[in-house]
Amino acid sequence: MNASSPSPAQNQPANATLYGGVTNRRVTVRDLAAAKQRGEKWAMLTAYDALTAGVFDEAGIPVLLVGDSAGNCHLGYETTVPVTMDQMVMLSAAVVRGTQRAMIVADLPFGSYQESPAQAMHNAARLMKEAGVGAVKLEGGERSARSIELLVEAGIPVMAHIGLTPQSVHAFGGYPVQGRGDEAAHQLLRDAKAVQQAGAFSVVLEAVPAELAAQVTKQLAIPTVGIGGGPETDAQVLVWTDMAGMTAGRVPKFVKKYADLRGVLGEAAREFAADVRTGAFPAEEHSFH
Repeated sequence: MNASSPSPAQNQPANATLYGGVTNRRVTVRDLAAAKQRGEKWAMLTAYDALTAGVFDEAGIPVLLVGDSAGNCHLGYETTVPVTMDQMVMLSAAVVRGTQRAMIVADLPFGSYQESPAQAMHNAARLMKEAGVGAVKLEGGERSARSIELLVEAGIPVMAHIGLTPQSVHAFGGYPVQGRGDEAAHQLLRDAKAVQQAGAFSVVLEAVPAELAAQVTKQLAIPTVGIGGGPETDAQVLVWTDMAGMTAGRVPKFVKKYADLRGVLGEAAREFAADVRTGAFPAEEHSFH
């Protein structure tokens, strides 16, 4: 509904109102609900620092997720499990400071909400008060419904996350596709309806069959956000380091690389090192007298 600068709005069709229009406030849950009613699809990217968040904000991305995927992408962990609340508060605050328009959603990390709804309330309040985010995200369907209810009752917008939930990697034994087979599909539908009933404003569907994600999207009044959920969800999210080609090695099947940023940065570093070795840098124009 708004943009941090006029350029993204000028480059978007007039009816794509999440990518133009009002420029003096952040995107809200009401804007996302209206987009669902219009059938307008939208993009979400992860962000973990002020600099890249500012780039995505200027590009017109309406929602940025400060994901616990920072554990894999930036902190050197093998999984998201070790990420702490203090780390999430620090990263989220940086993203908020670097943006003007995007709604900022922050993950509640593993161990910060599973104990009780009261624990979820305490840590979600930290992200709202100390980091200034506009919403929080937590994993789990029916099992997380009471926590979602409590947060929503307290005025904290909640994005739910079902299907493949990375914080449960050890229980899953990896990162398998979820919702295959009648029983698993029925459970995912129950989870989706449970988080909607609990008051979640949207739900992430990760690594589920495209047909099932389409069915969920049709049955829910709240927006669905796909990551490995096929083309019929209301929105799509990618980890920015995957999207921009920063991630080394294999990436999940659902990732599309839109750049080779790892290659660009590597080449820049090699050129810098070569200039230093040969004495070409610093040149006269880089020196003081």
